[in-house]
Amino acid sequence: MKNENLIIYIMMLGTFGVLSTEMGVVGILPQIAEYFSVDITQAGLFVSLFALTIAVCGIFMPLVFSKFDRKKSFILVLAVFTVFSTVGAFVSDFNIALICRIIPAIFHPIYCGLALTVAAEIVEPEKAQDAVSKVIMGVSAGMIVGVPITTFVATNFGYQFSMLWFALVTFIALIATVIFFPALPGKEQSYGNQVKVATTGVFIISVLGVIFLNGGMYTAYSYISEFLNSLTNIIGTELSLVLFIYGVASIVGNWLGAKLLNSKTKTTVLTFPIIFSILMVGVFMLSGVKIPIIILMIFWGLLAGIGNDIAQYWMVSAAPDAPEFANGIFLSMGNVGVTLGTTIAGAVVAGMGVQYVMLAAIAVMIIDLILIFIRTNRYTIEG
Repeated sequence: MKNENLIIYIMMLGTFGVLSTEMGVVGILPQIAEYFSVDITQAGLFVSLFALTIAVCGIFMPLVFSKFDRKKSFILVLAVFTVFSTVGAFVSDFNIALICRIIPAIFHPIYCGLALTVAAEIVEPEKAQDAVSKVIMGVSAGMIVGVPITTFVATNFGYQFSMLWFALVTFIALIATVIFFPALPGKEQSYGNQVKVATTGVFIISVLGVIFLNGGMYTAYSYISEFLNSLTNIIGTELSLVLFIYGVASIVGNWLGAKLLNSKTKTTVLTFPIIFSILMVGVFMLSGVKIPIIILMIFWGLLAGIGNDIAQYWMVSAAPDAPEFANGIFLSMGNVGVTLGTTIAGAVVAGMGVQYVMLAAIAVMIIDLILIFIRTNRYTIEG
């Protein structure tokens, strides 16, 4: 197909905008709490309810929309995100602001699930994995680089401008889609045939593995801005810079994770929860010392990128013959994990203090290690 690279870059921008809208608020929970006069755990609903909505809708929305023209589906999703981010910037009622978060979340899996599928469809088979990895990079950049950018905007210009920043990115992607994206007819899918894979043992254990992998990562990460503010005294622009460095490290981790999964699949997957847990011990013990924490944040970013690669590989490798369903479940179960992690972290912050989220993350990662061990020993895995 002509202009396949342009199409992929537009989808990278779209996924970046969609994921920035979802995860960017992680860095500004204190500002959200202050703006709406709610406590920090209530502000966490901006993350957990968004993720929970994706978790439910990711199971069926990509498949439902797979029969429609891809361009029209993408335009619909980007328009919804742009409108509700804009409206969300100007409402003063916390509950209405939550509704403005939940409605885009319903449409989120359509864009991300179909973008992963379209990337593989529009190139030659031998280039499919490379094309898909570029879209995943947009997902990862939105999840992680979107946080420091949003934090910087909110710190310097206020909460309202951070919402308008989300709207701007999705609006640019919307205009690019309208002008440059070709009409791409959808494909009729047999829902029953794709869903059948959900009954296999390898798929079920993989779903649980992805939930607890993301759960462990987001137990630690969902209140990171509060952790760095209150314990390490990293605030304002300095916080934005540290989170940006973390984000850049995560993109490097994305690249590194793909290489490691290609060469040492089993070792990479099995050692990840162990290495992540060791890092959390370091963050817990050194929480009051600025320079060591900044150094550990760089390693944390690398691991976050590798973790995203592992989650995507884990899910899609369990259902190679059902790509739309597997991509939808990858998004869905990843967000169940985000919801689980954010909920656990909120309870720990309220009951014990923000420092102890690192120890809670280790407990979740131990469960994930057990699940990963079961899959690697019971089902065939290369490397």
